[in-house]
Formats: sequence, C-alpha cells, structure tokens
Amino acid sequence: MADLRPIGAPFVALGPSGVAIRDRLKGLTGEDEKVLRLVGDHLGALAGRDLKARCVTGLDHDTDAWAGRKRALTRESSSRWAGSITKATHDQWALSRRAQLAHIQGLEAGIKTIAHRLSLPLCEKGSGRAPGGYRTAQEWFAKSRRLHVLQDRLERERDDRAAGRVRVVRGGKRLLRNRHNLDAARLSEAQWRQRWQAQRRFLQADGESGKRYGNETIRVTCDGAVSVKLPAPLAHLANAEHGRYVLAAKVSFPHRGDAWRDRVTANRAVAYRIHEDVERCRWYLTASWTIPPSRTTPLATARLNGIIGVDTNADHLAAWRLDKHGNPVGVPRRFFYDLSSNADHRDAQVRHALIRLLHWAKRHELSIAIEDLDFAAQTTREKHGHRKQFRKLISGMPVAKLRSRLLAMTAELGITVVAVDPAYTSQWGAQHWQRPLTSTNRKTTRHDAASVAIGRRALGHPIRRRTAPPHDDQSERRGHRTAQTGPGTRRREGTRPHIPGPRTRSDGAGCGANAGDQCAQHRSGHAAEPAQPILSL
Repeated sequence: MADLRPIGAPFVALGPSGVAIRDRLKGLTGEDEKVLRLVGDHLGALAGRDLKARCVTGLDHDTDAWAGRKRALTRESSSRWAGSITKATHDQWALSRRAQLAHIQGLEAGIKTIAHRLSLPLCEKGSGRAPGGYRTAQEWFAKSRRLHVLQDRLERERDDRAAGRVRVVRGGKRLLRNRHNLDAARLSEAQWRQRWQAQRRFLQADGESGKRYGNETIRVTCDGAVSVKLPAPLAHLANAEHGRYVLAAKVSFPHRGDAWRDRVTANRAVAYRIHEDVERCRWYLTASWTIPPSRTTPLATARLNGIIGVDTNADHLAAWRLDKHGNPVGVPRRFFYDLSSNADHRDAQVRHALIRLLHWAKRHELSIAIEDLDFAAQTTREKHGHRKQFRKLISGMPVAKLRSRLLAMTAELGITVVAVDPAYTSQWGAQHWQRPLTSTNRKTTRHDAASVAIGRRALGHPIRRRTAPPHDDQSERRGHRTAQTGPGTRRREGTRPHIPGPRTRSDGAGCGANAGDQCAQHRSGHAAEPAQPILSL
C-alpha cells in the first residue's frame, strides 16, 4: 500500500462555456454557390499567407507585427475580415504549440519506458505498474535501435519548440496524405481536389456586440436571411447595397433557435461560419457564442440524495444508483453504443447513450459521478508492448467526446456532474463489490463493480465495504467500523425490534418474545429472563 499514488478529491465539473448550433442553407442557387466559393477561396489564400507569416515570426511576435499583418490583409479584404483571419491564425498557432508539447511529452515517456525495459534481463516479468524485459534478443535489438530514433526525434522537437517553429497544414494532414494514396482512400484526383479546396476555404467571422444583429461581416436577420460582406476585390459581385451579397437560402436553427433569436434581436455578438459538405453537396451555417459559466452546485448538495456512478467502457456505460450512505440501490444499468463506423455514427451513438443515462438520472433527481480519465500516456505502444488489442481498446474509448457531450447535455437538464480520480476504481471495485453483489439471479460484472466504486468515491466514502478493525483488539475503542452508517445515525447499535408472527417456517405464532434481548439472541450465558418456578400439580 505504500507505493500507491495519492488520490485526488472529487469535485463538481464545470459546465460548457459556449454554444454552437448549425442549420443547412437550403435553396441556394448556382450563383450563390459560385460567390461563396470565390469569397472562400480568396479569403483562404489570405489566411494561408497570414499563417505562414505568423509561423515565420515565431516567438518574436509582438503587437506591432500583428498590426502590420492586419493592415496588409485589410487592403485585400476589409478590416473585419482581417480581424477574423488574424484571430484564427493566432488560435491555430497556439493549438500547434500545445500539440507540440504533448508530442514531446509522449516521446519522453516512450524513451523512458524503452530504456527501462532494455536495462532488464530478457523475459523478466513486470509488475502492474512497470513493464518487464523484452521477450527475445531480436526484440531487444530492434527496440535499442528505436530508442535512438526516438531520441533524435525528441532532440529535433525540443529545438523546434525553443525556436518557436511549428508545422501546420491548412486543410488537414490526413487529407494531404490521402493525395499520395488515392486508391486506399477510394477517391479520384478530382474528388480529392474538391475536398481539399473546401477544407482550405475561409468563411468565418467573429461577432461584435452592439452592431446590427451581432455581426457585420456575416449578417443573419431575425427571420433567417443571410448576407455576406464581400471583400474589396469581389465587391462587383454584390446584389445589395454597401457591397453585400444576400443569399437566397434562409435558416431557422431548430435547435436553440429561441436563444439565438434573443441574441440577434438584442444585437449581441454571434460568430458565424459557412462551410461546404462535399460528400453530400450541401452548405451549412454554424452560429456560436459564449455563455457565462453556470453556477456550480456545492458538492454537499450534489451528494444529498445519493448519486449514480458511471464507468466508461469501450462499448457501453455501466451505471449503478447509490444512496447517500454508499449502498447500491436497485439493479445495475448498461447503456450500449457502437463505435465501429464513421465519426458521425460514433457521435450519434454516444449521444443516444447519454440521453438514456440522463433521462434515468433526471427521473430520480440524482447527480452523476464519472471518472476524470485521460489516456494520453496509456496508448503508447512502448508501455504495453505487443498488447495491440489492449492499446486499441484504450484508444477507442470516447473519453474526451463523452465528457464534453455529457457536460453540455447536463447543463441543459440541470444535472450535476461530479468528477473523481480514476485511480484503482476497477481493481478495488472488483475486489470489494463484485462477489457480494453477485447472486443466483444477477451476475455482476467488473464494470458494474467499478461504477459502485466511482459512486462511493464521489460520495466521500472509502471504496471497501468496511474499514479495518482496530490493531490492538476487536473492540470498538477507535470508533465505529462500519463505513455505510455514520456515528450520528440513530438506532445503529440498537436491538432488533420485535416483529409479531412467525419468523421462520418452524416457529409458530407468538414466538420471538426475546427478540429485543441481546443476551438471549447471542447466547452469552446470561439469563435471558428470570427463572420461572416449577409448579406442581
């Protein structure tokens, strides 16, 4: 027990800080699509040029350099388009820096693991927290060469980070690599070129509070009419005054349309993005805005009526309801999802599983306890070696998407989410709860037991069913040993109440007169009741 890592305290997870809704631009004419593609291609070229200038500047970037870039973009577009482009460039550069740091940390973890395993004899067994030696001399030799490769990569990445160099691909690295593997991607060159151009277009504008309908660049009125402010070189394409182009399509935003309509009516900032789905031949408009962080519920209030512990797995959510003392109530629930198809299908499956879970929690008016998982350091092949299926299992778990989806959906329903430390929940749950909760009619799985452990940790109880007895003797000298019931609970040490009637099939009615006498019940040797004189007839 001495080498266990410290376990963090549970906390109430914060809700979402923004809202994004999307609607299809139906009824676009051929001229509308032509204008949108011309505007997007022109602004996309400006965005690529600006991103290149930002990457060249590196760590030497300052306010003057930003102002110079914005002035150069303003001459070829407008001041508002230039502001949106430079902001997107800064966000992309900052994201690349964070990804670079994560890559460096992954390389350091891989080098540390390989060096440790190379230092061990062949076929030496590892422990639960450290891998053992390599199985063969051939594997040992291959890993020794890989160690040098990783060290070279780490040195190169550290030099890039110190110099402020990042590598960014506008349009996505995966789509860029598909250009050299069109047969594997099942794309023709024309199809790939169409997707590549659609991904590199730039048609997004930040909102401005106090301006008409919250956005002067991409304006959407209360009745759904969409108009775009054309850049200066394309102003001759305008079909409305002040260099604007009004689209034939209208939007309604069925989801959260009332909230969006309230914002544009009050002229509050709303950001818009127009993009094309090449596979479906459709155009979409996405509206987004920030919201103030919701007022978090105190942890004591979230624990008041009990909690629902949820264990996240590769194909389902295992959930169990617990009362405020940490005792499982009812039967376990499982909410399944299938992650074997494309991204849209996986997202829909996760969303449907969460909807069923939240409806169950809302019906009982309970909070939800979930692990604060992060598998960034667990998916590397250097740690688990040849266990490819296990690494695939961990990588396939939708941890980040499920957490973000859950927080967004619970904020709408008013359900509190309590995040707990994931350390040892599966191991200790199976050790202390799997067998006691298994019966002839119900087989408790390891995941069900883990959900009980998660719920008990969120409630502030220890995971094990009872605390250890005192070291000196078996008395109650050091306090009550039961973890489920607190010292302040009434009648916790009281005698059993007398229940009239037969208590077993062998007893007749009227038996059990000594049910309230502990001496008689436990046969301690003391007289249960005064001796009765023998009457002689």
